[in-house]
Amino acid sequence: MTVDAFQLYGTHALETPPVRLTAGKLAADLADGNLRTIRYDGVEVLRAISYLVRDRDWGTYSPQIADLRIEQGDDRFEVAYRARCEASDGTSLVIDVRIIGYQDRLDFEAEATSETGFETNRCGFCILHPIVGVAGSAATVEHVDGRIVETRFPDVIEPWQPFQDMRAISHEVVPGVAAECRMEGDIFEMEDQRNWSDASYKTYVRPLALPWPYRIFANQPVRQKTSLMISDASRSAAVSAATSSDVIRLELGTRTGTMPDIGVVVTPQEADATLSARSLLSEIAPRELVFHFDANAGHGVEALQKFAAIAAAHHGRTTLEIALACKSSPSSEAAEIARQMQRADFEPEAILISPSVDRQSTPPGSKWPDCPPLEEIYAAARAAFPGTRIGGGMLSYFTELNRKRVPAGEIDFVSHCTNPIVHAADDLSVMQTLEALPFITRSVRAVYGDKPYRIGPSTIPMRQNPYGSRTMDNPAGGRIPMANRDPRHNGRFAEAFALGYAIRVLDADLERLTLSALTGPFGLIAGPDEPVEQGGRRPLFNTVRTLSALAGASWQECVSSSPSEVLSFVARDAAGARIYVVNLTSEERRVDGGALDKELRLAPFGTVVLPRAD
Repeated sequence: MTVDAFQLYGTHALETPPVRLTAGKLAADLADGNLRTIRYDGVEVLRAISYLVRDRDWGTYSPQIADLRIEQGDDRFEVAYRARCEASDGTSLVIDVRIIGYQDRLDFEAEATSETGFETNRCGFCILHPIVGVAGSAATVEHVDGRIVETRFPDVIEPWQPFQDMRAISHEVVPGVAAECRMEGDIFEMEDQRNWSDASYKTYVRPLALPWPYRIFANQPVRQKTSLMISDASRSAAVSAATSSDVIRLELGTRTGTMPDIGVVVTPQEADATLSARSLLSEIAPRELVFHFDANAGHGVEALQKFAAIAAAHHGRTTLEIALACKSSPSSEAAEIARQMQRADFEPEAILISPSVDRQSTPPGSKWPDCPPLEEIYAAARAAFPGTRIGGGMLSYFTELNRKRVPAGEIDFVSHCTNPIVHAADDLSVMQTLEALPFITRSVRAVYGDKPYRIGPSTIPMRQNPYGSRTMDNPAGGRIPMANRDPRHNGRFAEAFALGYAIRVLDADLERLTLSALTGPFGLIAGPDEPVEQGGRRPLFNTVRTLSALAGASWQECVSSSPSEVLSFVARDAAGARIYVVNLTSEERRVDGGALDKELRLAPFGTVVLPRAD
């Protein structure tokens, strides 16, 4: 099936297909100089081994690769190349790389040298372990001082580093097959990347307790090596034979629940455009509008007046999310916002309030910024907005909520966002973040119990960067981490991603899920300077309208034999039962099983809705 790339990705630029490398049962994909999806006998052992260079805002360099050489034999492969990173200040870094794969071993070596000196937050290897089938399982960690500790990969998401001062880590891949990953050249530690919705545990170089950015001095080589060793005591000739079918099966599961309300976010910058498109807002019919207010950004009575006008044209509920400046007392600031709301005749049903400073991350080893106690902030909100539901949590991401947990007894609901392009922005990594969402929601429930729970706004483009001074501009429309615009938001990729997102969080019993704005770079319709017609509906429009109509319906899980490729659920309301199926891949997928009446062929990033007789 041939589909125009722009329809899928919102850009005509396609990613360069990876090069498959094999050595006996060992296989890996070479992409942009790094190794992805490292498998043994068809089973994923590591998600990636990458050599990465990060700038002072934690942006990731895209190095120029030269002198690439690939040798492929029956039981061995070898790769060599030279990579070059150019900084905006004119400095540069050159990395010489050599990768050798054998039937039971993989070595990835790199030497980085700068003739000028080079500033970086991180320069070196990142090793990603997968999470599905690994979370909660046994691991053996060898530390740099020689200690060997028997432990486990975190199950509930760990806010801080689960393992530090690492030299090696081992785990069982499948019964009888073990993998050891050994790191040389520096001190490594692991972070639980599920915090950022990455579907991995990341072992990385240079402990975060050390200062950053730091400088690589001129003409002083930095050498590192990562090795993967496989021990195979199994007698199976084909561990993955059971998964060889190209037909994905869907079977009805036992879990059920109620579909969440859908929200749409409105910022002061997009208020006029949102009001002009109110007929489309009525067509989508979200149960809730989420208005963003930040006094530090100059928001005041005028913004609230525009919010009031939009709310008057809306037939659902409203929430005002407040980034409280905390430059004076929380009580005086909250009271001033309440006075402005009264002047604007704006009365939201709920207030989500969080200190502005908490939108920035406080990494391990860093000093927490000055901030009034959260109890004082919530008490100020209760006094300023009597009779209004008060929510807490983070206007940023789950990471920040996990590291600074809010007092549950002081709030009526808890909220956070996610973003899939914090660390990587390739198509595979973005779609794989959906795997992490059930771990995030389960971790929230482990802390906050049955407290009403909201997620969003959560979009592919990044609306704020907690880890640097800015989000990344993306005028060329590339796939770059931390970008405030992303081309895939204009394509079917985003439509599939959003429906997959909603399916992955069904089990969390959310009160509200927000996946978009109406207008602007995070919106459902295109604005000026977009690669699609101004006012045109992005494919994401379809998903948000569909989910809005399902708010309050009952759902039943459908178990997919390959949830990384196809997800599904059944919804039931007064109109009857329907099954929703989404393809998360860029290839056609065949789907069958007890949940379906017949075999389906799903288009790339395609969605299908079918009536179902109960």
